[in-house]
Amino acid sequence: MLNVFTLANGRLFQEEIESLDALADVKPVWVDLEAPTPEEKGWIAQHFGVTIPEDAVDDDLEESSRFYEEDSGELHIRSDFLIDDGETPRNVRVAFILFRNVLFSVHDEDLPVFRLLRLRARRIPALIDDAKDVLLKLYDADAEYSADALEGIYDSLEAVSNRVLKQNVNDEIAGEALSAIAREEDLNGRIRRNVMDTRRAVSFMMRSRLLNAEQFEEARQIMRDIDSLDSHTTFLFDKINFLMNATVGFININQNNIIKIFSVASVALLPPTLIASIYGMNFRVMPELDWSLGYPFALALMLASVAAPFIYFRRKGWLR
Repeated sequence: MLNVFTLANGRLFQEEIESLDALADVKPVWVDLEAPTPEEKGWIAQHFGVTIPEDAVDDDLEESSRFYEEDSGELHIRSDFLIDDGETPRNVRVAFILFRNVLFSVHDEDLPVFRLLRLRARRIPALIDDAKDVLLKLYDADAEYSADALEGIYDSLEAVSNRVLKQNVNDEIAGEALSAIAREEDLNGRIRRNVMDTRRAVSFMMRSRLLNAEQFEEARQIMRDIDSLDSHTTFLFDKINFLMNATVGFININQNNIIKIFSVASVALLPPTLIASIYGMNFRVMPELDWSLGYPFALALMLASVAAPFIYFRRKGWLR
């Protein structure tokens, strides 16, 4: 099934095409192919004369093959779009082909940015004039979606800051904080990659000289938005590094406290060990061996030798 969008009064109208014959009755401005079958690719080739490459959405596609123009006039652009579903954020490759004022998009899964554009284009009149507008509006919505994802990272890091910096941090809290920070770092990295890829794609469109004056100005505005997002991702990376270092520092403090207790215990047990070793010697002349209170005296001496270091360490504040 193909999602075909026609244009009327600046609004997009969606039709679901299930056969080659049905394509003859529509004049689309945008044809969206989500996980297309070979049969559906054949319909596109027969009706529009556009061949969808087999490696259109491959992740290992060479960078030099992501933006180019064919001799026939086909404009090929491969871009990454962000999906932030709260569980497994990821970048999804989308292949665009612009040919004879029809935009073809190929991707493996549904994208929030595409849903957002479809919703806006149905509600807002005069939003889109041609296929190039569709592509620009997709990149504009992608930048806005990335901005929303960045706001989510701000909120998540603020919650982590409140937990880590405003209360006593035990190992359990520190572990949860590290997991949250790692998730936000991964998402921030994906957003940065996404906006960098969008910048390259919009820059390619501006250099291709296909845009009219109004579209060129819109592309420049998208570039300015991306520049502002870039600075936000840099700030968030710094904040993430700070929270990561702070959390690891609290973990080290907790570990040092544990090691300190073991160190104090080992030092405190050295005097009674020394006393026990002395009275365990097999010397003939040892006055306490014949003393009736020798055994209680040795035990009391051991207890006193343990208590004395603990009292000293406590007064010094080393047990806090």
